[in-house]
Amino acid sequence: MIVSDLMTRHLVTVRRDTSLAEAAKLMLARHVSGLLVVDEAGALIGVVTEGDLLQRAELGTETQHVPWLQAFLMPGHQAADYVKTHGRHVSEVMTPDPLCVAPQTALAAAAALMRGRHIKRLPVVEDGRPVGVISRSDLLAALARKLVPTDEGQPGDAAICAHIRAALAAESWAPGRGIHVSVTGGVVTLEGVVISDQQHKAVKVIAENTAGVIDIEDHLFFVDPGTGMTIPLGA
Repeated sequence: MIVSDLMTRHLVTVRRDTSLAEAAKLMLARHVSGLLVVDEAGALIGVVTEGDLLQRAELGTETQHVPWLQAFLMPGHQAADYVKTHGRHVSEVMTPDPLCVAPQTALAAAAALMRGRHIKRLPVVEDGRPVGVISRSDLLAALARKLVPTDEGQPGDAAICAHIRAALAAESWAPGRGIHVSVTGGVVTLEGVVISDQQHKAVKVIAENTAGVIDIEDHLFFVDPGTGMTIPLGA
């Protein structure tokens, strides 16, 4: 999947000279937590989010005490903080030159970027202009749709069995021929040995994620590599 498959296309934008009062009202009215800031030509120049408005003098949430040495050595930094906590226009609080992705960016890459940079959304830009936004909530909605089972085109037992075996064969951590898989009426029976609890859980996840699986009969055993002791794992 790529970003354009999931991105929100209905954009809410403001200009750099938009007042913070207008921006806040717009966020509340449109039920969004961030706004894209564009210039006169429609090019993206920044974003303003709820997070940018957390420290405000009006709410008494700005930093109250600054170490005297920091204030003395970095007056420019303190002045910039004052602008963000007291400024009245979007340009004074927005994050300029935000991280962006293209519509063709792989969804995995966008998710990794959000996770790695600890951000909730990414503007989607084409030729310098915003064409959408991809957010964590978009990914969550897609996941929820994937997790809901459907009755359409349910595979037969042979197809389910073949899928699980192929999935196990494709994973380097899997115990390979140590696992026997059989399927009857959508119920998967797992037999064989694993050498760790993590491996056991991962084998079951492969079965659980296979379309058409109704239940799992877990007859796997744990074999301690050091002692050779065998312990049944299934409930």
